[in-house]
Amino acid sequence: MVTGRVISFDEFRGYGFIAPDTGGEDVFMHVNDLNGDKRLITVDSRVEFMLENGGKGPKASRVRLLDRPAGGPAPLPHVPPVSGVPSVPMVPRDVDRPAGDAGFCDVLSVRELTQEVTEAVLTAVPTLTADQILRIRTVVADLAHSHGWTEG
Repeated sequence: MVTGRVISFDEFRGYGFIAPDTGGEDVFMHVNDLNGDKRLITVDSRVEFMLENGGKGPKASRVRLLDRPAGGPAPLPHVPPVSGVPSVPMVPRDVDRPAGDAGFCDVLSVRELTQEVTEAVLTAVPTLTADQILRIRTVVADLAHSHGWTEG
């Protein structure tokens, strides 16, 4: 069994992703593979699961909730929508910057970037399939790497 943390989960669509504690690629999780009530799974929940090859990447089976985050996440602020573009929550950063220091930006690990991309695309376009999300994440991670926007 492998343990990890849920980085995204859409109860209504029935799937999400787990970041394994051992590192490596995020693991696809489907509601049919949960051993328990899907309403108890939230972002940052700790889970235990069997790791399988899902044909399109790693897949979790026999997912069991270990514990849930205390209190749950605070609501995120929303950017006012641009005509024809859905509102996407802004993820606040806990980074101290001197006043006027506009030249610095957060450099994320590939894992952090793909987690944020997953949350953003699920929020913006909740009808995306798991395969579409994985392809978007790959393209964005490759683009970020080619520009030096990610660590490593």
